[in-house]
Amino acid sequence: MAAMSKPMHSNTAAGSPASGLSHLDEHGRPRMVDVGDKSVTRRVAMAQAWVRFPEAVFAQLRQQQFRGGKSGAKGAIIDTAVIAGTMAVKRTHELIPFCHPLPVERIGIGIEALADQPVLAIRCEVAVSGRTGVEMEALTGASVAALTVYDMCKALSHDIRIESLRLLAKSGGRHDYQAKEDDDGR
Repeated sequence: MAAMSKPMHSNTAAGSPASGLSHLDEHGRPRMVDVGDKSVTRRVAMAQAWVRFPEAVFAQLRQQQFRGGKSGAKGAIIDTAVIAGTMAVKRTHELIPFCHPLPVERIGIGIEALADQPVLAIRCEVAVSGRTGVEMEALTGASVAALTVYDMCKALSHDIRIESLRLLAKSGGRHDYQAKEDDDGR
């Protein structure tokens, strides 16, 4: 059997020195990061997304306990969003080109109505014992849960907005992160 030739694109964990972007090689071409030399650690990430409604729509949904009332042909809004977000977390590597497939150990999705704004706040927490973080999985779960809420409520208004998709925290990797809370949660 012939020896393997040197790969066309470098795949070292160092990333592109010029750009500082880990998913670009030294020539600026996209590549998947080699995590083989990293230690296996417990990694946890939490992300959020907000779904902002027109006041009247939010009041109607709150009165129906976000279950869609008699016309809820698509089922319970929040329950469906939790399921969709969970499914999305597990498929993140199929959606984001350079995400590694991960054996996710825990997914928690919480959705609650804010008391002072016409907003459903979605939080997605993901955990794994692995060599790479789960922030993309948490962000994907929160965003797909928000998209599902939009899909299920768009018959009531197209003025519904998805906002404030962001990473709130991550731990267990080379750098831990904790977002600073602004007054409006963004």
